Amino acid sequence: MQPPAMPKVRRVPLGAPFHWLRLGARDLKHSLGPSLAVGLAVAAAGWMLMAATWQLAHLAPALLGGFLFVAPFAAIPIYGYARQLERRDSIDPTETRGVWRTNAGSIALFGLMLAVALIFWERVAAIVFAVFYRGEPLQMSNLVSMVWSSGHVPLLVAFAAAGGLMALVVYALSVVTVPLLLDRPVDIITAAITSFQCCLRNPGAALLWALLIAAITWFGLVTFMVGLVVVFPWIAHASWHAYREMVVQEQ
Repeated sequence: MQPPAMPKVRRVPLGAPFHWLRLGARDLKHSLGPSLAVGLAVAAAGWMLMAATWQLAHLAPALLGGFLFVAPFAAIPIYGYARQLERRDSIDPTETRGVWRTNAGSIALFGLMLAVALIFWERVAAIVFAVFYRGEPLQMSNLVSMVWSSGHVPLLVAFAAAGGLMALVVYALSVVTVPLLLDRPVDIITAAITSFQCCLRNPGAALLWALLIAAITWFGLVTFMVGLVVVFPWIAHASWHAYREMVVQEQ
């Protein structure tokens, strides 16, 4: 039996991400309860993470920033809801319980890769902090004032440069990877290459989508995770439509 063909990638308009967000908002409305339940679970994980780093505030930016690395994996139930809404106007949450089993090996491997990326980013962030930070031990209560202090500009620049570079790499290799793995029996290499091709073929739209994801997620984080209850499933639904528009469906 021949392996599945490489998925074809199409061009999309520069403003396509705004259309994806509108479609995501529509799907969120049609799956409100189950989708918000996923968002609440993600927010609860964020609260536990924040509590764990309350006395170790220097780890908070690394771990919270790493949230963006593992978010595609956490959005699997939402992708299942979005796929159901392509066929009808309501969802059955029980249908998504085993949605990952159709390509379990590749999905699990991709989750492992995201976890490794998160661990690597935490180590990079710790090194950046050790090299550039000079001051009293940080706590969460004075983290915000440190961020806005002019005396820590080199630290913030280094964090932004290192984190931005890693985030772009992870984003390029994962923007449509999980939806593709759920939707077709492809391997992780094929899915990652397809994701990268989506970014190469649509650099403007891909960059705009990355900035929108970062901005909306940042809102969720700075509201002490409360905003994630809504914005996480919203972005996940929109990401499914990004996949549908950039990757040509099988005939």
